[in-house]
Amino acid sequence: MKLNHENQTAKTPKIDFKFFNYQIFLELSRMAKLKTIYFCQNCGAQYSQWHGQCKNCGEWNTLVEEVVEKTTASAVAKSKSHIINIIEVETNEEPRIKTPSEELNRVLGGGIVLGSVTLIGGEPGIGKSTLLLQLALKMKKKILYVSGEESASQIKMRADRLSELQNPECFLFTETSVEKILHEAKKLMPDFIIIDSIQTLQSQLIESSPGTVSQIRECSNEIIKFAKENNIPVFLVGHITKDGQIAGPKVLEHMVDVVLNFDGDRNHLFRLLRANKNRFGSTAEIGIYEMISQGLKEIKNPSEVLITKKSEELSGNAIAVTLEGNRPMLLEIQALVSTAVYGTPQRSSTGFDSKRLNMLLAVLEKRAGFQLGSKDVFLNITGGIKTDDPALDLAVVASILSSNEDIAIPDHYCFAGEIGLSGEIRPVAQAEQRITEAEKLGYEKIFISNLNKLPKRKFGIKIEEISKIEDFVEKLF
Repeated sequence: MKLNHENQTAKTPKIDFKFFNYQIFLELSRMAKLKTIYFCQNCGAQYSQWHGQCKNCGEWNTLVEEVVEKTTASAVAKSKSHIINIIEVETNEEPRIKTPSEELNRVLGGGIVLGSVTLIGGEPGIGKSTLLLQLALKMKKKILYVSGEESASQIKMRADRLSELQNPECFLFTETSVEKILHEAKKLMPDFIIIDSIQTLQSQLIESSPGTVSQIRECSNEIIKFAKENNIPVFLVGHITKDGQIAGPKVLEHMVDVVLNFDGDRNHLFRLLRANKNRFGSTAEIGIYEMISQGLKEIKNPSEVLITKKSEELSGNAIAVTLEGNRPMLLEIQALVSTAVYGTPQRSSTGFDSKRLNMLLAVLEKRAGFQLGSKDVFLNITGGIKTDDPALDLAVVASILSSNEDIAIPDHYCFAGEIGLSGEIRPVAQAEQRITEAEKLGYEKIFISNLNKLPKRKFGIKIEEISKIEDFVEKLF
């Protein structure tokens, strides 16, 4: 044992401190300051230690360890920013690029802001790539279309199908390395960049695979920095999770300027473009498209398209006057009330909040005396449209009562009102604009709350003001 110990001691190299490299000492000191954090690959939540289940999103085995370097005090001291009084700040209106799509301009707040980064998400096959390719083909600008999912020939085949190849300065680049993409973008210096998609990109500085939290965050940082420095707007396509949220770290949505959501029922033709975040405009606007064989077609007047033209009056149908941002629309509400066959009544709704439907049924039973507790109730908003406007309450109740009594509502009636728990009809926002839209489409009577403040002018449509759900039932039938 002693001999082995002596041999082991003899083999141990000795450090000569006369030739000790100070750079190695600094590197060892820097490595000592490194810190590891566990990130959830589904929602982006971070933890100090590993867990089997993410406490934020509930997913299992999604935590991955990443190395984070602490910021030194010297790096913070080199910052060039300084304190400034808000009165001394000069404001300039952000220049915008008008796109050929009026629906997209409305959602963005008037057009694309120079240097902005926009993230658009949606289900697979909903039309995200089609929307952006149409934009690239129609705009009279130098466009760089980067794809990490399709080859150049596949994109060209889709462009031929759209039959809108008008832009001679639309350039394709099929690459997933963010360093190569930005290098080619600096040489081309386009007016606009489209990247499809952010989950396919990877940076050489990170060793993890594409789509992980670290890769998405690093690639997004480089792209945003390039967009701001060169004043070039960028569109990023993002995948979504099974919950409908954009995949990747939640911080990605905070980093970009605009977050758009492209959704709709794949069994229907209509697609809705909404803004979940917009630093340069409102988030209440909505864009409506129709999916046809030649791509996406803008819907200028959605009210005429979404309402079914019927040859005869049918029970269970009611017309609601809703509002998306500053845009009024008329939607058709369909309801079916029947006796529960299996004992337990079913409550099913498409495009409408099922919990709010249960609340309205409870109000009808408590305040108006309708016994609906033993009946099945099915509700549907035609066209695959989803909306949460509380002004739909009155039309929903009207369609349910119409189906329950098997009495058709006249075609020239429409509704706009919110219903409270005590059965009162509450006023809705921008009632004058809703009335004007119904009048323009030829409706003769609209039911609204008597608490709405209307201007003292004559409308070409009869306004039926109601205060309670009991009065509404008497005036409707």
